[in-house]
Amino acid sequence: MSGKIKVYVDGQVGTTGLQIIGRLSKRDDIDILFIPEDLRKNDDARRDYLNKSDVSFLCLSDANAVKAASMVENPNTVIIDASTAHRTNPDWVYGLPEIGAQRKAIRGAKRIANPGCHASGFISIVYPLVFEGVIARNQALSCFSITGYSGGGKELIAEYENSPDYEDEADYLYRELDGAQLYALGLVHKHLDEMRHMCGLLKAPVFVPILNDVAQGMTVSVPLSLEGGDHDAVQIHQFLAEYYKDAEFVKVMPFAGKGCLNTKRNTLSSQRCNGTNRMELFVFGHSNHAVVSAVFDNLGAGAGGQAMHNMNIALGIEEAKGLVR
Repeated sequence: MSGKIKVYVDGQVGTTGLQIIGRLSKRDDIDILFIPEDLRKNDDARRDYLNKSDVSFLCLSDANAVKAASMVENPNTVIIDASTAHRTNPDWVYGLPEIGAQRKAIRGAKRIANPGCHASGFISIVYPLVFEGVIARNQALSCFSITGYSGGGKELIAEYENSPDYEDEADYLYRELDGAQLYALGLVHKHLDEMRHMCGLLKAPVFVPILNDVAQGMTVSVPLSLEGGDHDAVQIHQFLAEYYKDAEFVKVMPFAGKGCLNTKRNTLSSQRCNGTNRMELFVFGHSNHAVVSAVFDNLGAGAGGQAMHNMNIALGIEEAKGLVR
């Protein structure tokens, strides 16, 4: 590709859109196409920007992402959709390059579905273990995931960062945004379909997401019962270490056993990869039980950073360009 890469972000004022623009603005090979504020919702103007771009990122609701994708007539425009709309669509490439043949599929692709943040961690853990036969496709799995509130978008960020102070204990008891909180308690979450689909599972996992009272940082954990099986925690660590040995951004940390060898207090922080595009995998456990945890930045490898990684691969440029390992 000669000259600068023309990039348009449809949904440029949302959390993910701003993150992507922030990353792209630091690169000297990118020309960001900014649509005037008064034309952001004008379909004719959006169509023009979408079709004159080399790459367009869709940072929109599902319905609006489907509509935007239908506007693209330029066969050379690469569309990277950050919504849920196309993640299990066979006509789109799932943008998680570190697993299976996805890197090869992304290279040269024109329609790429950027993964969900929780799903990125779950699939990075489970896909290789299904591939190695450690996890059966019909196995009933559970997953819990703690995330920074920035993943909830502008409204949730405003609620956390502008929540009022309470004058007495009676008022404080009704405060909703205090400390970590379970959510999606109907046990239906928008990432479940891609988690099951991409791992080839016959059953969706029981998924419990947890909203943390910090802006960024994510830990996705999958507990495994190993009793009566053929594998222990050490072997699971060995499988993952071998699988990701050449990965660009996924790093399998030393086997942690019954503790966390990488922290002083024998704990694991969800914020240790903030500001990077790195994902660290930890394996805890013994012969009967294991927990595998993925730690990453929900706005990095979980959103905008992953989107730019996919762009780099699709265009055939250096994978880590503009990203922090």
